[in-house]
Amino acid sequence: MSLIQLTIKGISYSQTQSGAYALVLSEMNGKRTLPIIIGAFEAQSIAIALEKEIKPPRPLTHDLFKTFADRFLINVKQVIIHKLVDGVFFSSLICEHNGVEEIIDARTSDAIAIAVRFQAPIYTYVTILEKAGVFLKIEEELAMNDAGVEPEEMLVDLDEPKENTGFSKYTLQELHDQLNEAVANENYELAAEIRDEISKRP
Repeated sequence: MSLIQLTIKGISYSQTQSGAYALVLSEMNGKRTLPIIIGAFEAQSIAIALEKEIKPPRPLTHDLFKTFADRFLINVKQVIIHKLVDGVFFSSLICEHNGVEEIIDARTSDAIAIAVRFQAPIYTYVTILEKAGVFLKIEEELAMNDAGVEPEEMLVDLDEPKENTGFSKYTLQELHDQLNEAVANENYELAAEIRDEISKRP
């Protein structure tokens, strides 16, 4: 069976499960998308890995996996979403150590969080994409873009929209101080808001 490479299109709130998120994967050379329901922790972990400016002061679980693998010279070469049973996706990590390839079973949300950290490609079989893939309508694509689901903005998307918190009254230096404090306290939603305010400044 042929494999199709996927890329992360965005994360949005799940319309079917409370407290869950829909991770939307998109085929590299096509218009089909593969929505996968994941938990809040995994959504946050994926968003943080994609975020360039915010680094947690302590490693998250998937960061720990990456550090452990690096220390023992294990490389994650790719992730394959290989099965779909009753709406549940099954994935494998294709790893290499000392020239020997190993396949490790993983939850799809964990596999993707790890793939982002290793910059490993994500694949699925064409049969799965034909079975569970959907074509986003133009209005839905625009809605996703308007919601700020581009990778660099996903962190903001992981919380309910907030009213303006009044960051405009602070100087740039005060904002940077608050950003550092928010990251140190692992309050990533607040850190993302402050970062966005900083980016608006001239």
